[in-house]
Amino acid sequence: MKLVIDYGNTRVKIAVFDKNQLLDIRERENLDAHTLQNFMKDTPDVTSAIISAVRDYSPSLKEYLQSRFHFIELDENTPLPIKNNYLSPLTLGKDRLAAAVAANDMFRDQHVLIIDAGTCITYDFIDNTNAFIGGGISPGITMRFKALHTFTGKLPLVTIEDFEKLIGQSTSESILSGVLNGVLAEVNGILQKYREKYSDIRIILTGGDAKYFDKRLKYNIFVFPNLVLSGLNIILDSNFEE
Repeated sequence: MKLVIDYGNTRVKIAVFDKNQLLDIRERENLDAHTLQNFMKDTPDVTSAIISAVRDYSPSLKEYLQSRFHFIELDENTPLPIKNNYLSPLTLGKDRLAAAVAANDMFRDQHVLIIDAGTCITYDFIDNTNAFIGGGISPGITMRFKALHTFTGKLPLVTIEDFEKLIGQSTSESILSGVLNGVLAEVNGILQKYREKYSDIRIILTGGDAKYFDKRLKYNIFVFPNLVLSGLNIILDSNFEE
């Protein structure tokens, strides 16, 4: 069995896999060695582990992972089952790379675009030679709300909710209209540009705000909530034989 940790910008996902089957998943704001040790009491058969981190985590957590498991910390030197043609691999978010591995495993030898709607909205493209090429990064929905509140004197902090109107009739509604209609126009516009260039492209949607876009995009998409975890599991398998 395998331990997979996705240490994201705002949440940490801790998952246990048996081969390709996701057995358990938990989410926290942070993770330390003591918490993980308690978690592992329920899953003593885990022998290997991998972590992808986009922010710093405690040295004691790393020491525990190194001492307890066959352990991989995903970085730019980790062997991957795909080619990485990104021009600055050192700065590439490892969650983006893990998601690309999972997407390529689902649609091998095909053009694939991943939209990860989380703290940021990332667009990641894998071509039909199974190479990660790159993509784009823009602010996520919550970040847009916070930016309007933080960088103005009086605009209130608004949170995401069901809102389908074009014309906001109060300041809060105007923010909802601007942010939600704007981000939807952005994603649909970028999808259109990819479709014009790669008519057979597959599109995968993931991330915490995926449910907002799920039924609102103009194109057929595959929604896969745990894409990064699946990619990390594949990378772990490709580096360790259990």
